[in-house]
Amino acid sequence: MKTVESSRHVAVWLDRVEARVFHFHPEEESGAGARHDEHRRHTRVQEGIKELPEDVKQFYHELMSELQGAEQLLIAGPDAAKLEFIRYLHEHDQVLEKRVVAIETVNHPADGQLVQYATTYCKRTDRMG
Repeated sequence: MKTVESSRHVAVWLDRVEARVFHFHPEEESGAGARHDEHRRHTRVQEGIKELPEDVKQFYHELMSELQGAEQLLIAGPDAAKLEFIRYLHEHDQVLEKRVVAIETVNHPADGQLVQYATTYCKRTDRMG
């Protein structure tokens, strides 16, 4: 399992089928230097279930482990999976949860669009201190 280098900016797009993780530097305008990690898949979660299925817990655990060391984390996605992941972080890693700078509802952007959006967002956050 790879982990994020320290002082890195990371964007995660996830839905109920996959997660896409992008490591990038806000200084790079185009996002061309962004590294994209492979998709991770899990089974669909049914709405309204209070207890996450074991395969989803494992999926979120692996994603959480990979994100260790992220300084700023943008989480995006079209559905409730992003909120489930935030709740998972709240229960299992509050240090990483505090590094989440935004949670955004974004349908299905192209990889470059997500990196560009995250780059712009992190630049604004960096300027605000």
